[in-house]
Amino acid sequence: MTEERVAPATRIDAEIIVPGDKSMSHRALLLGAQAKGRTYIGNASPAADVVATAACLRACGAWVRDFPPGRYALDGAGVGVSLRSPESVLDCANSGTTMRLLAGVLAGTDSEATLDGDGSLRRRPMARVVDPLRAMGADVDASPGGTPPLRVRGHRGLTGISWRSPVASAQVKSAILLAGLSATSPTTVVEPLPTRDHTERMLRMCGVDVVSDGVEVTVKPGDPQPFGFRVPGDISSAAFFLALAASRPGWRIRCPGVGTNPGRTGILSVLEMMGAEMLVAEHEPAGGVEPVGDVEVHGASLRGVIISGGLTVRCVDELPVIAVLATQADGDTEIRDAGELRSKEVDRIAMLETGLRALGASCESTADSLVVHGPSRLHAARLDAAGDHRLAMAWAIGAALVAAGGGESVIAGAEAAAVSYPGFFADLATVMAPRDSA
Repeated sequence: MTEERVAPATRIDAEIIVPGDKSMSHRALLLGAQAKGRTYIGNASPAADVVATAACLRACGAWVRDFPPGRYALDGAGVGVSLRSPESVLDCANSGTTMRLLAGVLAGTDSEATLDGDGSLRRRPMARVVDPLRAMGADVDASPGGTPPLRVRGHRGLTGISWRSPVASAQVKSAILLAGLSATSPTTVVEPLPTRDHTERMLRMCGVDVVSDGVEVTVKPGDPQPFGFRVPGDISSAAFFLALAASRPGWRIRCPGVGTNPGRTGILSVLEMMGAEMLVAEHEPAGGVEPVGDVEVHGASLRGVIISGGLTVRCVDELPVIAVLATQADGDTEIRDAGELRSKEVDRIAMLETGLRALGASCESTADSLVVHGPSRLHAARLDAAGDHRLAMAWAIGAALVAAGGGESVIAGAEAAAVSYPGFFADLATVMAPRDSA
């Protein structure tokens, strides 16, 4: 376990280029491994989660070549035939996306595989993908508690289904849609709330017939066509720097070339609601399907807000850093409909309560909500990432928001940041480095 020490920030005025989007990188690799022909991916995320996806595909016989930094070439033979049974257990490491989406892909093949991961992943709910994949005709089992490892015995020619998902989860939706590519009839997923639509957009990019109508998505069976795709910057990684800049009048951060998919820009909506100034300059869409833009945030005196429903879904990955930022806002910030946070790498609501109080903030929670009372004058603390990458980075922002002269905070388990952003602490140090007044 490694520790990072972070001192209070004195002034923020910088531009930072964040790594490629993790969600898009997973999906590009999974589609490229099945597309009939040669696919090229650029600016892929260096995250440990994405490395796990590439390694699992190789273990299943996929032709995957990487050319660091961030470039891949893949050759596939079509859905149902590009992957084979691995010789050993597939190690998904800490990546729920790898496990759930790859289970969907393997369900439509004549292969058998066991997908496992680290202690954190072994606690995450998997029945939400087991049940629909079984309904399609695959033989899929989890542990008695509905957690990993997953055992998948696939079947080419699955049955297309109409599945009403009990949870708003892009991973569940994507697993079903990917399995639907090898079905004998169309497959439909209906969600309680819209979730990020990277899978649908990239399937269209590959020539697959996909129809979306609000919370309902239908995919027709077919082989993805090979593609070239440069992955936009990860807005979930940029969110930590954007939140830091938003916290103080006169502070500024610019993040060029990040993904601005509407399903992912809840963080921008929240920062604007809180009073920060937002500037977004749109680019040409990546691959013709994924919105990209330069995002710049200017700090302000912030106010508390209510985050609920669809907005909670749109910024679910950014809720930890939003909770930290809320300590600097005037009034209460309520994060509602966030029960999914209790099923992440750790119980993020419980860990946020503990860490925020250690920093000197006032907060309380219910089963699916967190209320942060602001503003608070934060003080240095020892903070535990608990193996959660987003908590590691959120605590670093909390440490940077400690009142001037308040001393350094220590983040235990800081290495967890590498799950999504290996260079985060180095980039944060660059952003916080004093600049000459000249």
